[in-house]
Amino acid sequence: MAGTRSKAIAAVVAAIALAVLTTLVHGSWKGERSAARADEKTKRVASAQPVLAPVSGDPAGTIPTEAGIRAALDPLTKATALGAPPAVAVVDALTGKALYGANQERAATPASTTKITTAVAALTSPGPNHRIATRVVPGATPGTIVLVGGGDPTLTALDGKQYGSAYRAARLSDLAAATATALKASGTTQVKLQYDTTLYTGPALHAIGINENIAPVVSLMVDEGRVDPTVVGKESNRVQSPGIDAARKFAAALKTSGITVDGTPAPGTAPAGGAPELASVQSPPMSAMVEQMLTVSDNDLAEALLRQVAIANGQPASFQGGTVAARKVLEGLGVTYGTSNLKDGSGLDKENRLTPQTLVQTLAVAASEPHPELRWALTGLPIAGFTGTLTDRYGPNSGSADAAGVVRAKTGSLTGVSTLAGLVRDRDGRLLAFAILADKFTGDPDPARAAIDRMAAALADCGCTTG
Repeated sequence: MAGTRSKAIAAVVAAIALAVLTTLVHGSWKGERSAARADEKTKRVASAQPVLAPVSGDPAGTIPTEAGIRAALDPLTKATALGAPPAVAVVDALTGKALYGANQERAATPASTTKITTAVAALTSPGPNHRIATRVVPGATPGTIVLVGGGDPTLTALDGKQYGSAYRAARLSDLAAATATALKASGTTQVKLQYDTTLYTGPALHAIGINENIAPVVSLMVDEGRVDPTVVGKESNRVQSPGIDAARKFAAALKTSGITVDGTPAPGTAPAGGAPELASVQSPPMSAMVEQMLTVSDNDLAEALLRQVAIANGQPASFQGGTVAARKVLEGLGVTYGTSNLKDGSGLDKENRLTPQTLVQTLAVAASEPHPELRWALTGLPIAGFTGTLTDRYGPNSGSADAAGVVRAKTGSLTGVSTLAGLVRDRDGRLLAFAILADKFTGDPDPARAAIDRMAAALADCGCTTG
C-alpha cells in the first residue's frame, strides 16, 4: 500500500479537494476525545487554502465495482477488534449509486457521526448564513433590563482568541458596552437585571447528565458553560446553571462599562409583543459553526444547532423537537431514514440509531452539485492525520498511514462504539462516501479504531474496478 500512496502528503491539496470543498476547515478548539492541536502537519494543510468546486461532470477514473470494493473490505470487516462485523455502506458521491453494503440497513449506534446529520439539517434550514442573536431589552418593570438568550453557546466572556483567529465569537463585553451606551443615553446608570432562557423547551439535561462532554442545554450560556473556557487540549468541567452564570458575567461586564446592577440577576422573560432592543450581538454564521462542530466534535454546539433546526421548522426547541425537525429536513433532501432513530444532535445518547445508508446518502447530498449550501458539512470534516479528531490517527505505525491527508471523515466514540463516516478519493480519483459503524466490541477502543481506519485506507488505495 505504501508504494501506491507515496505522494499522499505532497499532494495534500489534491487529496483534500474531494472535488466538493469550498475552503479548508479552520479553528482549533478542544475535541471529542482526541483534541485538535496546532501541530506542524495542520499548519502545512492550512497554508494551502484551496477554493474548490462541487462535484460535477465525470471525474478521472471509473466507478469502482461492487465486487472490487467487496474484495477490498470484506476481509477487514472480520477483524476481531471489532467484536462483530460492523455496519458499512459505500456510495459513489457523484451519482449516489450504492457500491457496497454490509448490514447497511442495520440501525447502529452512530456516536458522533450523528453530527453529520445535524450539520446538513442546520445548513438546509435555517441555512448557512443564519446567525444567532443574544439580545438585551427593557423589562416589563421600569428600571429592569432582560438578557435574552437566543441559543448561541459560543457567546464568550473572554476575548474570543481561544476559539482561533478564523472564528469570531460574539463577545459579552461588546454586548455590555452597547447596552451601557443605550442606557446612558436615556440617563440610566443603575438597573435590575433579569435573564430569559425560555426559548428552549423540554429537559435541559442530556441523557448522560452534566459532565466534561456537555453542559445543560439552555438558550443562554457563555463559553459553552465551561468552568474554565481557557482550557486547551482537554475537557473542562461545566457549570450547573449556565443561564445564571451568563447573567452574572454580564452584570460584571456592565459594571466595567459604567452600569451598576442592583441586586442579584433573576430569571425573567422579555415582554411579549417584541420589546424594543437596547443592544444585541450575533454568533458566527451557521456555516462556521457547523465546521467548528464537526472538526472538534463539539457536543454543546451540536445540541444548540439542532434547536435552531427545530425553531426554523416550527418544532419545539427541545431534544425531541430537534430530532423530528432534522428528520423532516433530511427526508426532504431525499435521504432514506429507514430504521434510523435519533434522540439528540450530538450523538452522546447511546440510544441513538443510524443506518450507514442514512449517513452515506446524507454525505452524497452534501457533495452534490445542486446543494452548494451544504458544502460546509464537508469542509468541517477532520482530515486524516492532520486536523480535528483525526489529528492523532493515521500515523506512521497505524497500518493506515497512506491514507493520511486523503480520508476526510467524522469520528464517533462511546463505550463499545467506534464509528467513522466521510469522504475519500480512491486510487483512480473517484470520490466515495462511506460510513463504518462498529458498536459491538468490548474493551480498549483503540484496536477497533485502527481496524476502521484500515478500512477507510483500503478505499483510498483501491481503484476497485475489478473483483
